[in-house]
Amino acid sequence: MDHSQSLNHSRWACKYHVVFIPKGRRRVLYKQLRKYLGTVFHDLARQKESRIEEGHWMVDHVHMLISIPPKYAVSQVIGFIKGKSAIHLARVYAERKQNFTGQHFWARGYFVSTVGRDESVIREYIRNQELEDQRLDQIDLWR
Repeated sequence: MDHSQSLNHSRWACKYHVVFIPKGRRRVLYKQLRKYLGTVFHDLARQKESRIEEGHWMVDHVHMLISIPPKYAVSQVIGFIKGKSAIHLARVYAERKQNFTGQHFWARGYFVSTVGRDESVIREYIRNQELEDQRLDQIDLWR
């Protein structure tokens, strides 16, 4: 799975596992809107020459495997995706026509780790995260 890409003077394969949450883990609101976020995230990533290779929207958080060119910082791309998606959600689904200040959809910060040679393990983890979450919830019921 070593699919490197190229810029003018470099070949690269920079992939990251990223996790972030809606502010206050607003499950009800996020659960209703998460089905619309897939295309928004993919479009925003393309604007930064990045590609979301895997993604799964859980009830209260987002997992993604994203490929980001070395000319961009991870924080720059993730900040762009979170900020622009929040504005999109406010305009389209909250019917706000102007940019809004003081209201944020996503919580500050995120988790990121480099993928490296364990890409297949990370892909499998992202795909099965919801099943694992349900399994752990079942274990907690018996405690």
